[in-house]
Amino acid sequence: MELALAPETMARWQFGITTVYHFLFVPMTISLAALTAGLQTAWVRTNKEKYLKATKFWGKLFLINIAMGVVTGIVQEFQFGMNWSDYSRFVGDVFGAPLAFEALIAFFFESTFIGLWIFGWDKLPRKIHLACIWMVSLGTILSAYFILAANSWMQHPVGYRMNTERGRAELTDFWHVLTQNTALAQFFHTITAAFLVGGAFMVGIAAFHLARKKHVPVMRTSLRLGLITVVVAGLLTSISGDLLGKVMFKQQPMKMAAAEALWEGQEGAPFSIFAVGDVSEGRNDVEISVPGVLSFLADDTFTSYIPGINELNEQMQEKYGPGDYRPNIPVAFWGFRWMIGFGMASFGLGALGLWLTRKKFMLPPGMRTGDDEVPHLVLFKNKALSPKLTKLYWLVALWTLLFPLIANSWGWIFTETGRQPWVVFGVLKTKDAVSPGVSQGEVITSLIAFTLIYAILAVVEVKLLVKYIKAGPPELSQDDLNPPATIGGHDDADADRPMAFSY
Repeated sequence: MELALAPETMARWQFGITTVYHFLFVPMTISLAALTAGLQTAWVRTNKEKYLKATKFWGKLFLINIAMGVVTGIVQEFQFGMNWSDYSRFVGDVFGAPLAFEALIAFFFESTFIGLWIFGWDKLPRKIHLACIWMVSLGTILSAYFILAANSWMQHPVGYRMNTERGRAELTDFWHVLTQNTALAQFFHTITAAFLVGGAFMVGIAAFHLARKKHVPVMRTSLRLGLITVVVAGLLTSISGDLLGKVMFKQQPMKMAAAEALWEGQEGAPFSIFAVGDVSEGRNDVEISVPGVLSFLADDTFTSYIPGINELNEQMQEKYGPGDYRPNIPVAFWGFRWMIGFGMASFGLGALGLWLTRKKFMLPPGMRTGDDEVPHLVLFKNKALSPKLTKLYWLVALWTLLFPLIANSWGWIFTETGRQPWVVFGVLKTKDAVSPGVSQGEVITSLIAFTLIYAILAVVEVKLLVKYIKAGPPELSQDDLNPPATIGGHDDADADRPMAFSY
């Protein structure tokens, strides 16, 4: 029996590794595109050099990130044919529609305008060039929406009918698939979390340069923008997470119960802060919880009845037949907490940084910023932070850039593992979706190969980012400061020059 399940287990590990790795780039791409567009808008409106330098600096990091995201994203397509052919056959008619829209509309839209933006610095007028990066940002958001709509159908299948003769699901209402509340709630939560990632990334890198007293005007602006983004995105992520949790409680109550290790249903169900138990016995041995909070999160009242894992498992056995319908409880429980914990830590550090920089900018003592001189680091009006606290703040701000990435990864792991044993909830089990003709050895070989390739890509990504982060914003030429007023260049001689890649 174990040998029969081995290909499925290995296929799940392979898909999990490649998907989580790819998802590291997705939120960064979405947020950096919009933040870069915002900085370029500020330059077009004010003509200040610091905004142009910031645009080119963050734009370069965005391009490195999106290039790696595209490469790793292509691998996801291979997974469906390699290890999940029965899944592809069963849901291809439904699942393929939003993915086709993502490729033909969003990705084509995004890639076209990113080319114009990359090569159009010295060829396009400012406002047209600015419109290109905004179109790129719109493309990344549309791309995310179509993909999340496809994933939401796996969480809550709608707009389809079963063709029993062909043994597959067939699309009947594409608009319902795109606009169901699962897709809308998941999209809202994912996009706000993406901006939490981008804001923290900007805060961490700006802190790195400011601690070294480098590129102060650009990094001062970047730090403030990053802090504001982290605080606003953190608040919206909390709101969207609450909305998604309520949708999840109605559609996948087992996932909600697993997230809290709630074994037995009860009114006024508690929010578990810490729990250690016996999964085989279906109970907690040690638990620290806050009464009523889970009921409120699920149903907006502190007294609502929340069904437990054991009860829900029995109900699903009656509905779907014999079997164990519980997900991996420890992964769901701790994944949910790591998602919330690292996300809230990012928001807290962002709020602290925004408050500390509310009147005068936090810089090492005696630094001249280019605009004004800051004699000390402000904490309470005119009281300065000690050198040790100053160093600690910059160190914490630097490491903050990792927190939302960890939160996003565990959020995605929780979303997918909490649905198990279903690949399409209530319709198709994961064990029935794996490719029947793929052996254990073949899956292990491809798992090792992809893991090694991704490890190499990770080294390349980190080296590129570190290189250009350390280099800082570029020096500007006269052509950078004075782009053409019309399409085609400054003069006839300039029109004959080949397009220049600005980075």
